[in-house]
Amino acid sequence: MGKTKYIFVTGGVTSSLGKGIISASIGKLLQSRGYSVTNQKFDPYMNVDPGTLNPYEHGECYITTDGHVTDLDLGHYERFTSIETTRNNSLTSGRIYQNVINKERKGEYMGKTVQIIPHITDEIKRNILLLGQKMKYDFVITEIGGVAGDIESLPFLESVRQLKWELGGDCINVHLTYVPYLAAAKELKTKPTQHSVKKLQELGIQPDVLVLRTEHDITEDMRKKVSLFCNVSPEAVIQCKDAPCIYEVPLRMQKQGLDAVILRKLGIAPEATNSDLTKWNNFLDKKHSAKEEVKIALVGKYVELQDAYKSISESLLQAAVYNNRVLKLVSFQSEQLTQENIAESLKGMDAVLVAPGSGPRGVEGKIIALEYCRNNNIPTLGIVLGMQCMAIEFARNVLGLKDANSTEMDSQTKNNVIDLIESQTVVSSEDGYIRSGAYDCELLADSKAADIYGKTLISERHRNRYEFNNSYKDAFEKAGMRITGVNPETGLAEILEIPSLKWYIGVQFHPQYRSSIEKPHPLFVNFVKAAIEK
Repeated sequence: MGKTKYIFVTGGVTSSLGKGIISASIGKLLQSRGYSVTNQKFDPYMNVDPGTLNPYEHGECYITTDGHVTDLDLGHYERFTSIETTRNNSLTSGRIYQNVINKERKGEYMGKTVQIIPHITDEIKRNILLLGQKMKYDFVITEIGGVAGDIESLPFLESVRQLKWELGGDCINVHLTYVPYLAAAKELKTKPTQHSVKKLQELGIQPDVLVLRTEHDITEDMRKKVSLFCNVSPEAVIQCKDAPCIYEVPLRMQKQGLDAVILRKLGIAPEATNSDLTKWNNFLDKKHSAKEEVKIALVGKYVELQDAYKSISESLLQAAVYNNRVLKLVSFQSEQLTQENIAESLKGMDAVLVAPGSGPRGVEGKIIALEYCRNNNIPTLGIVLGMQCMAIEFARNVLGLKDANSTEMDSQTKNNVIDLIESQTVVSSEDGYIRSGAYDCELLADSKAADIYGKTLISERHRNRYEFNNSYKDAFEKAGMRITGVNPETGLAEILEIPSLKWYIGVQFHPQYRSSIEKPHPLFVNFVKAAIEK
C-alpha cells in the first residue's frame, strides 16, 4: 500500500467507554479489507508494566508472545484480529520515562537538559513509529489510555499533536466520547462531547472522526449538531450504542461506514477494496442460534471483578459458541469453598475451571474443589496455579503425602511437589518471573492433549515462577496422573492428565491468550465439549 498510515484513538468525558473495543473493531474492519494492521496501547500510569498491579486495580494482565506483561486491551486486539502482539504493542508512562532516564544516565543526550518536550515526546513518537517502520504494517492503530484533560495523558496527546503535523495526511485521530441520557428530561446531551473536543482542540488536536458512546439512538439532527460544534463532517460522526455482545461492535461500526470514512480521511478510496467478514458473521450466527446452556464453574480468588479473568471468560464463550451452546459462567470465590459446602456449591455444574493466580490466599479452596471434581469425575481444567493445585491435591489424597504443598505457599514443606526450580530455566530480567512468553511443549502421542491439539509439538504462553517437581514424576504416574507434556529444553512439566477420568487436565501455561473469535483454542473447545457430553 505504500507508507504506513497511523490512527490514534483517544477518549473523553469518562474512562471505560470502550476505546479498546473501538480500536480492535477498527483493526478488524481494515483487516477484513485485506490490509495488514496492528494495534498498540499507551497507558499513562507510572508503573513500568501492569505486572505488579493487583487485578482489582486494573483487571487481568495479558502476556505477549515475547513475555511482556501488558494491559488487558491487548487481549481484545488479539481476539478480534488473531494477530499476535509483542512488547512493542504496549507501553506505559513508567516505561517511557525509564527509557529516557536510562539514556540520560548513559550520556546519550550529550549533557543537554532533559525535558518533557522534546525528550519524552520523542521517545513516545519513536515507539509509535517503530511498528510501522520495522514491521511495515499498512495501519498502526494506537490507543491512548485515560481521558483527554488528564495530566498523566498530556505527553501522549502532545506526541499525537506533533505527529499529526509531521505525518500530514498519513495520520488521523478518532475520538470516543460519551453522550449521556438525562432521564428526567428524557433527552440525550451532547455538551460533554463538545467540551471533550474543545479540550482536544486546546491541546492542538482536531478530531477527524467522532465515535459517540450512548445508550439511546442519536438522531440525525443531533449528529448534525455535533458535526457543527466540533468541526467534524457529519458522516464522520458515528454512533456506538450499547451492544449485547462486544463482537457485534465491528459490524455496527461498518454499517455506519466507519472504515470507509477512515480510509477516505487517509486518502484511500474505500471502493478499491471489499470487506470479507464471513467467518465473523458465522461466529455471530452460531452465537445467536444457540439455545441450550452449558454451565461452567470458575473457581478463583479475584472473581468479584469481571475483568480479572477476562481472557478465560472470553475463551470459554468462544468455545461454547463453537459447540452450539450458551455459556453460563458461574464464579466461585475459592476462599469461601469448604469441605462442608463444596458439594452444594458445584451442584449442577457441567465442568469446573480452576483459575491461575499467585499467593496462598484461596489455595485451599481450590484444592477442595479439585478433590471433589476428581472424586466425582467432573470435567476439570486447571490453569497454572490451578494445575499446581491439581498436583498438590493428588499428592495429598492419592499418594498420602498429607503435607504436600508448593514452596510458594509453605517454604518449609517436606513434600515440595511444586517448587522454585531455577537451575532448570532462565530467569526473566524484566519482571522477575522465571518463565514469561511462548515456550515449546512436546506432547505424548497417546495423550488426550495430543488428541485435542492434533499434533505433538505446540507452543504456549507462560508467566510462572513455580514448577512441578520432577522428583515426584514416577510416583505420580504409578498412581495414575501422567505428565503428558514437557518443555523439550528443560524437561519441565507442562501438562498433567488423569487418563482414567473423563476430562481432567492441568496446564502450566495460559491457553486463553491464544484463543480468538476466528481461531478458538482447541483446549477450551474440547473442554466445553466434554462438559456438554457429561
